[in-house]
Order: sequence, then C-alpha cells, then structure tokens
Amino acid sequence: METFGFSDIVGPIMVGPSSSHTAGALRIARMARSLLATEPVRAAFTLYGSFAHTQSGHGTDKALVAGLLGLAPDDLGVRDSFELARTTGLSFSFACDPDTQVDHPNTVDMRIEDAQGNVLEVRGASVGGGAAVIERIDGIDVNVTGEHTSVVVRQRDETGVLAHIAGCFSDCAVNIATARMYRTRRGSEAFTVMELDGAAPAEAKAAIERHPAVRDVRIVPADAPAGAHAAEGASIERAEELFAARDFASGTELLQRCAEQDATLAGAFLAREEALAALDGRACEAESYADRALAVMRASATEPLREPAPSMGGLIGGEAGDARRARERGGAVVDGLTGAAMEYALAVLETNASMGRIVAAPTAGSAGVVPGVLLALEQERGLDAATLRRGLLAAGAVGYLVARNATVSGAEGGCQAEIGAAAAMAAAAAVEMAGGTPAQALDAAANALSSLMGLVCDPVGGLVEVPCQKRNATAAATALVSAQIALAGVGNLVGFDETVAAMDAVGRALPFELRESALGGIAAAPSACAWCAARA
Repeated sequence: METFGFSDIVGPIMVGPSSSHTAGALRIARMARSLLATEPVRAAFTLYGSFAHTQSGHGTDKALVAGLLGLAPDDLGVRDSFELARTTGLSFSFACDPDTQVDHPNTVDMRIEDAQGNVLEVRGASVGGGAAVIERIDGIDVNVTGEHTSVVVRQRDETGVLAHIAGCFSDCAVNIATARMYRTRRGSEAFTVMELDGAAPAEAKAAIERHPAVRDVRIVPADAPAGAHAAEGASIERAEELFAARDFASGTELLQRCAEQDATLAGAFLAREEALAALDGRACEAESYADRALAVMRASATEPLREPAPSMGGLIGGEAGDARRARERGGAVVDGLTGAAMEYALAVLETNASMGRIVAAPTAGSAGVVPGVLLALEQERGLDAATLRRGLLAAGAVGYLVARNATVSGAEGGCQAEIGAAAAMAAAAAVEMAGGTPAQALDAAANALSSLMGLVCDPVGGLVEVPCQKRNATAAATALVSAQIALAGVGNLVGFDETVAAMDAVGRALPFELRESALGGIAAAPSACAWCAARA
C-alpha cells in the first residue's frame, strides 16, 4: 500500500461488475498464465469464501478464464471468455467450497495443465480494488503481487543457488528490489521469488537456467506503464529522498504536505505521484491517466441514458433513463445538481452490471459515485477539464489513505468500505473543485464516511445490482451534502484519520454474512430469496 499510486485507487479501468471478484480474479489467472511453459489447455478452479458465494453473479468465472487466455481487465472480450476459450481449445471446470477456512475471503485454487502436459497448481487471492496475490505454487507458500516484474525460480534447495541467480541479474545490470526463498523444508524443492526494478532480460533467464539445481524460471510481468525503467546509482537515492519528502501516510501528514507545498489536495497528491514515478525511473503520467479515466467515466455514465442494456442478472437496466425522464417531466424533489449526480451514478452501475467498461473508483461496486458527482458538477457549474482533473486527483488522495489505513474491499469491510470510501472521495473532489481548503476537503470526506459507516454489503443473488445501484446514487447525494457542510465551515469533532480507523474497526466487526457473501441484509429478505429461488 505504501507505493500505491493514482491508478491503483482510481482504477483499474476494467470490465464490470466487481473489482475484487472480476478484475482481481482476472489478475490472479493472468499471473498464473505467466508461470506456464506454454498455452493452457485445461484448468480446474476451486472457489472459496466470498468467491464461492458470488461466483457467476460477479463474473468471477468468466474473469478467471479470461485471465488464463491473457485478456486485459478492460477487454470487453472478458464477458465472452467462455466462448473464446472453447474456440482456442481451453477446457475448464469450476467447484465451489464456501465452508473451508482460507486466509482471505476472495481465494481461488487453480490446477492448470499446459500444452506440453506440465501441471501447475496455484492459489491466489484478490485483495481489493483489482489487486491480487499469488499465495501458493505447487504446495509451497509464496508471495507474488505483480506490482513489479517478478521472477519465480523453481529449484532444489542447495547452497549457492541464490547467489547464482543474483549474479545473473547483476551481470545484466538489473537491480533486484526484493528477494526471498520459499521452501517446505531444508534441502527440498524450493522457489526463489525476486522482484526487479525493470524488465527481466532473456539472457539473465537463460543464465539462471544453466545452474544444475534450477528446474525452471518463470517471469510474471509487472503492470507498469510503457517505457518504465529503473533508476540507477545516485539517482535512486535522490528519488527515495524526494518520495520520502512528498509521501503521506495519514490525513494529518497530507495536510502537512499541503502546507509545505502551498498546495491543494490534488496538488499534493500529484507531487507524490511525480515522486513515485521518479522512484520507478519513469515519467509521471497521472494527468494523462486522469483524462483517460474521465473519458471512460463519461462513457459509462452517459451511454445507458441513450441505450440502456440489460444487466447480467436482469435486476436492473433503464433506471437512469427513467429517473432523468421523470425529472424532465417536472417530477423532481431534488435540484438539478443532485438529480444529475443521481442519474449518472445509476447509469454507471447499469454499465457495470452489463459487463461494460468502467473505472473502479475505488471499486467496481462503487464506481458510480465519483463520476456521478464530477460529471454533475461539470454539467451544472460549467467546469473545465483542468478542474475535473484536479477533482479526480483529490479523490485519489482520499481513496489512497482509506485503502492504506483501512480497506476498500466489501468482502473485508462491508459496503461502507466501498460506497463509503467512494462518497468520501467524491466529497473531497467536490470541495477541491469548489475552491475549498485542504482541511475542508478532508472534513467533507470524514462527513461522508461517518454518514455511511456500518453499511453492510448484501448483494441480492451475489449480483452487483440490488441494492448496489441505488446506493451509488444516494452516496453521490451524500457526497454533495457532505461537501457543502464542510464548505460552510462546519467542523468535525472526530477528524478524518480517526473516522477511517473507526470505519476499519466497524468493518472487522461485521459478520461474514454482511460482507459481500449474499447471505445477509437485503440479500436474505424473503423477496430476494424468492427471486433467487425462481432464478435457480
């Protein structure tokens, strides 16, 4: 979390409906594919915990198959991955085990066979916001995140192998960021996992494989911007010093950075992004990424108003257009700003639930809140592109702090972690765009978080449709009210950092049934159960 950036929070740009259960699942399978010698031909998936309860409703099954096919999270082919797999000769099966206890609620075991007959067994977990971790390879516990290029070396546990691997990278002038060996017992088969500051050259891989104790070498590419390269020598020290001076781990530290730099939330977060890019030896692309994210947000919020599409489960579709037409006919009890925010938020969830392309902000299930607020303010206040960009960066700053100090995963913290975080982000963005102070922006974020604290995650039928769509709309309104209260100068007894900590504690106290399992809350109401029974 310490090196999470803008695109980790306002992102990924992905096919819906769930960042944890769709984009994260795809990421697990895509990393597993990198560990294969050749193309996969057979795969058996066993889903645990929350994955098991929401399997097809969140597109987890389609995403896992798409990841094995090598599709990107924003490829619309994800929704047709079963058909694509059949045409490419990949057979697959699924089993659900909701009862076995696992370390993370979003866990999957994969048994994959490639075209050469090699079998690979992998356990992965989706840890929120589209991020994922490979936790086990062929029975040996590991930790592969894909945040950096990872090199996974299967070997006999012998003296000198680690030094040989490190020497091969040194000979190719590649810097090793982290290195760790995993084994079941001394002298047995082991894995060495190294994260690199940059790509893994083919000549280094070939040199490593020449050691007699090395069985094979697999490369898991990083999700890094094009043209990224590692900083070297003294520049590394300068980059580390710059990042330390601009990083912040709390709201209090963020306000300190704003004061030191005479900057708004957006300015301080952009400065952090520039320092993070320098640490990775690349140019900062935060502003261009913001423009891309805003374009995807705009499309996801407006297309359903013109051409509504049916959702995967059939529970929603067309509500955004109905709301707009009712308001245009004079049936409004809200003003134009709140009405527009509501309609855009409803529309994004329609796009999401039909497996369209959206921006997780910070998750897919809460993807309507931030664009709802930003696009409504643009429409009703005539804001320009630069102002929208600043708003999105301010939203990113708040989302980063919530993710770092609590969670944005519904499976871990309930809907308050997703919708609450999104409302906090949108509230801070609204203050930023209105010219408020950094302190007011964080007050607005705390207002929104406290107003939605305790909200449970209870998707009917495991679908990101009901009550998710309407919660996005009401959270957009909550964000606007929270921003207005802060702009009025009304302070908070409990500040932003303490509010985030309280939200985290509440999320941990929620029972499993109220954390994205589709077993409690609205999902367990008689009408919801009757609908699920009729659909089965």
